[in-house]
Amino acid sequence: MSSFREAQRQAHPTKSNTLSLAIISVLILVLVMQVWLLTAALNESLDGNNAVKWPAFMASAVLFLSGAALLHYLPDPIRHARKVRRHQEQSKRL
Repeated sequence: MSSFREAQRQAHPTKSNTLSLAIISVLILVLVMQVWLLTAALNESLDGNNAVKWPAFMASAVLFLSGAALLHYLPDPIRHARKVRRHQEQSKRL
């Protein structure tokens, strides 16, 4: 049974590049949302409205965790994938 990583390694480099671009674009969007959230929370806090800090913290934590989860789906670099493939072939021969 093949795993997700093995399928990624066997994919054509163009598909891997497209996947990388999509994931990086979503990560940039998450980062922009976190900066916007920080700015809004600081503005509210400086105005004296402290009720916003915990919901902003929770939303920021969710955004961080979603970004960290997306990093798992980034494909391995092509050179690293070749090394892994060679290592697997050598271990099968033994």
